[in-house]
Amino acid sequence: MRQRSVGEAALVERIEAHAAIGAIEGGGVCRIALTDADREGRDRLVAWMRQLDLDVSIDRIGNIFGVRRGKADLSPVMTGSHIDTVATGGRYDGNYGVMAGLEVVRWLNERGIVTHRPLVVAAFTNEEGVRFQPDMMGSLVHAGGLALQRALDTRGTDGARLGDELARIGYAGEMACGSIVPHAFVELHIEQGPVMEAEGVQIGAVENLQGISWQEFTITGQSNHAGTTPMRLRRDAGYCAAAISVFVRELALRYGGSQVATVGAMDLHPNLINVIPARATVSVDLRNTDEATLQRAERELAAFVEKLADAQSVRIDTRRLVRFEPVVFDERLVRVIERASQARGHATRRMTSGAGHDAQMMARVCPSAMVFVPSALGISHNPREHTAPADLLRGADVLLDVLLALAEEA
Repeated sequence: MRQRSVGEAALVERIEAHAAIGAIEGGGVCRIALTDADREGRDRLVAWMRQLDLDVSIDRIGNIFGVRRGKADLSPVMTGSHIDTVATGGRYDGNYGVMAGLEVVRWLNERGIVTHRPLVVAAFTNEEGVRFQPDMMGSLVHAGGLALQRALDTRGTDGARLGDELARIGYAGEMACGSIVPHAFVELHIEQGPVMEAEGVQIGAVENLQGISWQEFTITGQSNHAGTTPMRLRRDAGYCAAAISVFVRELALRYGGSQVATVGAMDLHPNLINVIPARATVSVDLRNTDEATLQRAERELAAFVEKLADAQSVRIDTRRLVRFEPVVFDERLVRVIERASQARGHATRRMTSGAGHDAQMMARVCPSAMVFVPSALGISHNPREHTAPADLLRGADVLLDVLLALAEEA
């Protein structure tokens, strides 16, 4: 097992080289989907794929697939993730899974090993959903969960149309979306949370993934003087935004378990210290591994918002942004990951992913699962995001073992 390793130096070097594209202060990366930095990152990835003798295909939503032919013309085993980032991202989120996939291919090429089934390394478009919503868009379109034309017509936060930007950067491919239906999909990723480090876990076999509910509330009240308007006569949109924020936090604490709730964006107008806000926009992110519980949380929030609007004499409009049900990954595939990790002597546990990933979309069309490695201090979506080289290597070597096992299946 020690001899069967992709090698730490080569893996880290590839990750570091790609992280230089869109690099920002503090060691982070800003490579938002379909920007010039994303184009440069894609160009580098495609060049590396071709250097490894992979057949490169790009579909109409811009997903990139590097195919390594097998002995038999069977459905392939696919790995990969994404290379786009948030505005203040780290160098491992998404990118690690793609680079590790390339290193597995390099290892096989150097030894002249041809697997029974083909192998595919994939990089999906717009996983982060920063500029264009929803997130996991490329894999969602691939899996048939979002119509291609609707995705192409999506307007970004800057007003740009996604299809136009895809063409502008040269990645509006010709392959029909969903053309590749894998035998299995395995995504290697950093945990993006503190559990593994806190518990001394080296490899996480991800068995399920939380459902996600994103909503935006627009509150319309009335501007007025902060000093002369009695509290009982105010129609304060700012207060209502704060009340929603407090409510969802208390809801999550009351539910316990896997329930989490976040208000991540809030905007006030006119946003002046001595003026009661006339309008406020607030986002709410609810997540739970249980669909029934998530629906109950949504109903409670809707009832609270309705009562709040009535009590404060304001209008509150609700807009759903994203809604994905929880995902349970393929049990057999999770066991394959567990066994591969344990065979190498790694401290292993089954895990839940609190973040959304491309694997949850691929689970709609093929057996899918994920491999996690620790994140230092649980920090992610931050330039300080870090995973130790030894942990990166453990994950990549487990990925090698899993892909080899799956690719030799009849």
